[in-house]
Amino acid sequence: MTKLISGTALALIASSTMAFAEAHMQTSACLITKTDTNPFFVKMKEGAQAKAEELGIALKTYAGKVDGDHETQVQAIETCIADGASGILLTASDTSSIVSAVQQARDAGLLVIALDTPLQPADAADATFATDNFLAGKLIGEWARAKLGDDAQNARIAMLDLSVSQPSVDVLRDQGFLEGFGIELGDPNVIGDESDDRIVGNDVTAGNEEGGRKAMENLLAKDQDINVVYTINEPAAAGAYEALKSFGRENDVLIVSVDGGCPGVQNVADGVIGATSQQYPLKMASLGVEAIAQYAKDETLPQPTEGKSFFDTGVALVTDQPVDGVGSISVDEGKELCWG
Repeated sequence: MTKLISGTALALIASSTMAFAEAHMQTSACLITKTDTNPFFVKMKEGAQAKAEELGIALKTYAGKVDGDHETQVQAIETCIADGASGILLTASDTSSIVSAVQQARDAGLLVIALDTPLQPADAADATFATDNFLAGKLIGEWARAKLGDDAQNARIAMLDLSVSQPSVDVLRDQGFLEGFGIELGDPNVIGDESDDRIVGNDVTAGNEEGGRKAMENLLAKDQDINVVYTINEPAAAGAYEALKSFGRENDVLIVSVDGGCPGVQNVADGVIGATSQQYPLKMASLGVEAIAQYAKDETLPQPTEGKSFFDTGVALVTDQPVDGVGSISVDEGKELCWG
């Protein structure tokens, strides 16, 4: 015989079902990256998706068409607000102009976490999960100075940066490298105002191989005696190497970089890059999703690493040419930890 369910029981079931559905709807997140082609952001997306699936969170992902596509990122934030997301993970293309859109999201009750690239000002986001980009630059600067030894005093340095807008990650890596190399900084918040005549010049690469090649060609036109090349990332480093090769200079110039992606670590193994600082994008995004889940549950805000203004997700220097006084891991270790 079929049992009849009372109206009260039906109401309780309906109420419970609605509560479950609402909780599920409330726990949603957005990942907004600079592009969806750079291996760094591909791995970030992979980490976010895996953690969201594990925690039962609905995740939507967005990306700019190219690095620097600010408007698409603004539109993505507006969509996330309209969709009632619990939080946003953001790698901003324009770290200052995006602030007003981020504030709109925070005013709407969303948790906004900057990934990898701090906003300007950094406290425009609720939290930042990132590599210590200044330290990443400093490690490769210290390595290059130690590798050159006494010749560091006569170095001819090319600085291959990201973009003319000088986003925070660009400034931090550039200034970290220079400090590590032993060059006195001007304004530590500005690229290119140093007076040290060892610096041949700065050029921008858009963080890609073609940009690295063109920037390297431009600086070689100023000084063919360049013997140290700092690059914002490994695709730019690969382009710089190709330019140096066309000038017959590929074997007598130190190239250093930041990222630690699998192709970049392989370039260290192949001698294209002398040393690179490895960062961990999958970890950044995975921890970010966890933080949004926690915030949706009880409004707990993520806390920075002790002694820092952000949550430090780690960095390690990768090289097969270790130097005294600068900690590093081997290429084989770097391959175990690489991404992309």
